[in-house]
Amino acid sequence: MARPTHLKVVEPGRTGVGPGARYPLLGAVEILPGSVEAALIDSSGRVVARESGSYPADAALSDVTAAIFAAASRCFGQTKPTGIGVAAGGLIDAHAGIISEINDVPALHGFPIAEFLSSKFAVDTFVEHRARLQVLGDRWFGWGRGESSFASVSTGETLGVGILYQGNVLAPNGGRSGAHMTVAVNGETCTCGERGCWKTLATAQWFRRRAAEFGFGRGVTLADVASAAESSDAAAAGLIRQYAENVALGLVNIQQLCAPGLFILHGEAKDGGGVFRTTIEDRLRAVDSWTSSPQPPRVQIAHIADDDVALLGGAALVLSEGLQQ
Repeated sequence: MARPTHLKVVEPGRTGVGPGARYPLLGAVEILPGSVEAALIDSSGRVVARESGSYPADAALSDVTAAIFAAASRCFGQTKPTGIGVAAGGLIDAHAGIISEINDVPALHGFPIAEFLSSKFAVDTFVEHRARLQVLGDRWFGWGRGESSFASVSTGETLGVGILYQGNVLAPNGGRSGAHMTVAVNGETCTCGERGCWKTLATAQWFRRRAAEFGFGRGVTLADVASAAESSDAAAAGLIRQYAENVALGLVNIQQLCAPGLFILHGEAKDGGGVFRTTIEDRLRAVDSWTSSPQPPRVQIAHIADDDVALLGGAALVLSEGLQQ
């Protein structure tokens, strides 16, 4: 299903949408490396049904699409959704409904996912990058309600930023999530082949390696280190601040370019405690101190469950697209 390059977000709460109204149930599919999630979501953001599936990392296209169709069929087989919103990583051509490139699932390169699901379920299907859909989820169901500009940030195993700017999701063709912006010219080599990507310094993989250097055991989590920091462990507190500073490296660039003001952190950030959140917020405010903005940048930890955020974004995509037709 073709759609405009720049998505205009319809104001939540002004649509007449509600239980039994024009959009009773919304379909959402999230495609992850090795797995797929499908959900039926009502217009209040409540997940009423969920199904999942898996496929091998080196699976052929037929195996990947079979897993996607199986999970979606189990979820949508009894109750046809109004439409389906698909969340995926990599490079997305949202206008054409195609997954152009996704490094972790090479079988899906160039795959017309919107056409595939539309033909299977006879409903309009839309696709967008996971990070940008996260913005829509926050806009409709989270801290972004009532905001015209803000950034939604994934932290942890994945990293990315979606931006709502003056009512529009910034979604240029070929745009990515920011994980591969260069933040350290002489940094380590990234999985993309470049050096110094934000991803190399601000994901859970970096944190685990650095935690090992600090003497923490294998499998340590941010929550474990935060707990140690709360017990006056100076090394733990220092590690959390360093990790937060690394996350802030990319967000500072976003603030400099777009000044969204509000940053909503999803994922692992919730386990970092107050030190993690305030370190990022202080860094953002430091670079914004010279502006005349009446409100300094602020950071909120998302209250949407991690497993739901992209699915809610998919549902919000259906709402936003459908209400413009």
